Amino acid sequence: MNEIEGWLLGRLPDQWYEGSPEVTADREEIVVVLPLASPSTSGDDENDEQVARSAEAGRIERFREDTRTQRMHIADDAERRFGRKVAWGASCGQTRTVFTNLSVPVMTRLRQPERRVLDTLVEAGVARSRSDALAWSVRLVGQHEGDWIAQLRDALTAVREARSAGPAA
Repeated sequence: MNEIEGWLLGRLPDQWYEGSPEVTADREEIVVVLPLASPSTSGDDENDEQVARSAEAGRIERFREDTRTQRMHIADDAERRFGRKVAWGASCGQTRTVFTNLSVPVMTRLRQPERRVLDTLVEAGVARSRSDALAWSVRLVGQHEGDWIAQLRDALTAVREARSAGPAA
């Protein structure tokens, strides 16, 4: 657990979530996704799955509305303390929603073959723009290479820990 997670666990009301909150952070933003208790749904018809997803979405929406003021106060404190914006979300059963988070521009230089790939995605209607096509591509890599990306993140964490434990330069 890092400093941000520890601080948030200390600030978040225990009754808001069930299980462990998911806290991820990068240079610009901290995203906090709180697991909520699943609503009980009863029924034996073929629409049970759809009813369950609707109940989960309703539970998330209620949480969002009921906790808005307190969440914003905690976010303001976290933004002052850590110098990053805070986004909130919730998960309930199989439904996961992040309420409002940053869309950060990232500068990249692409050669013609890479631009042609993006343009093909736009022309095929997969994406609305080169920016959307690039975001779609990054999400696709993240989905299909998730284990590999996780290994890279773990390795980077180990490198950071080794550097901080080493002699001061």
